[in-house]
Amino acid sequence: MSRRLNSRLVFLLVLLFVGAAQQIAKEHSPSVLRPGLRMYAYVTNAADGTVTVVDLVKLSSVATIAVGPAPSGVRAHPTRDEVWGVSTEGGYAWVIDARSGQVKARITVGAAPFAVDFSPDGKRAYVAASGSGTVSAIDCASQKVVASARTGRRPWLARVTPDGKRVLVPNREDSTVSVLDAATLATVATVRVAAHPEGVEVLPDSAKAFVSAAGSGNVSVLDLKQPALLTNLPLASAPADLVLKPDGGELYVPSPATHGLVILNTWANEVAEHILVGDAPSRGILTADARFLYVTDAAAGRVLPIEITFRHVLPPIAVGRRPGVALFSPGEDMLLVVNEDSDDLAVIRVRTQSLLTMIPVGHHPRDIAVKVF
Repeated sequence: MSRRLNSRLVFLLVLLFVGAAQQIAKEHSPSVLRPGLRMYAYVTNAADGTVTVVDLVKLSSVATIAVGPAPSGVRAHPTRDEVWGVSTEGGYAWVIDARSGQVKARITVGAAPFAVDFSPDGKRAYVAASGSGTVSAIDCASQKVVASARTGRRPWLARVTPDGKRVLVPNREDSTVSVLDAATLATVATVRVAAHPEGVEVLPDSAKAFVSAAGSGNVSVLDLKQPALLTNLPLASAPADLVLKPDGGELYVPSPATHGLVILNTWANEVAEHILVGDAPSRGILTADARFLYVTDAAAGRVLPIEITFRHVLPPIAVGRRPGVALFSPGEDMLLVVNEDSDDLAVIRVRTQSLLTMIPVGHHPRDIAVKVF
């Protein structure tokens, strides 16, 4: 009798284990991933000169790719099976072939680039070189520079407007924004803004741009039809990030010095609200339906979910040390958070708003992109 009971118990335990394993696999398997496809995250490691490749189905690192000194600005190409980024110390853009996991091109763009942006159709990439005072347009098919132009002093990045007609370049030392024709890189206008501009967000209709000014604690509002400065919106401290609502109606600005989140009304060009969210909120990311905003708190080592409609801050999610950039997996099943000081990638299950796992990457990870291919 005892043996029969033990056999039944073992059988039940096996069934429970198999069921649990299937459920976990189902929760981990992204809902958008079809059979035969891969979904990888690419994490730049600033101190290593490498990119760590993470399989988001198996939740483990699968490769380390040497790309060059001080990699940053990693982006998944919108139409090609490629991942692009720049080597800030090397002065070039690099291109990873996602299928082979090899660097297929290094494209010289000038000294100290920080970021790359793509035209809406994916045919061109744009890179500003901070140390050279230039911006380059790259043909993505040939990986060749097809146009270049002078900008102001220390251009921070190049941002393409949603209609693909203009490239906006904030010049940090000049406190200006260069408005360039996307096809030729000819200067359309140079607009003076608040001190030391860095980040840029553009409304979906390409009518206005919002520029964060790190040196003055302002957000400058630009009319892109003129182009001209509409106003400078004073904040209590330097903005750390700009997160635009999909319909363009609100702009969310993490403010580390005030421990809060500033909410701007983009239609009225005014500061609408300030809410306390953490110790040092640094970066934010919004769900596609604009229901939840997730803010990383660099000082406290956690992520703060905010139900944005009701301005309700939900319980924090503990992650690693100094969380920075965050990115959703396709389908928003997982939130991926780069922990700069603990050298790992936190994976948060969005459905339960809980930490799923921590994946070791390289030294001082800074940025992340996700590619399905």
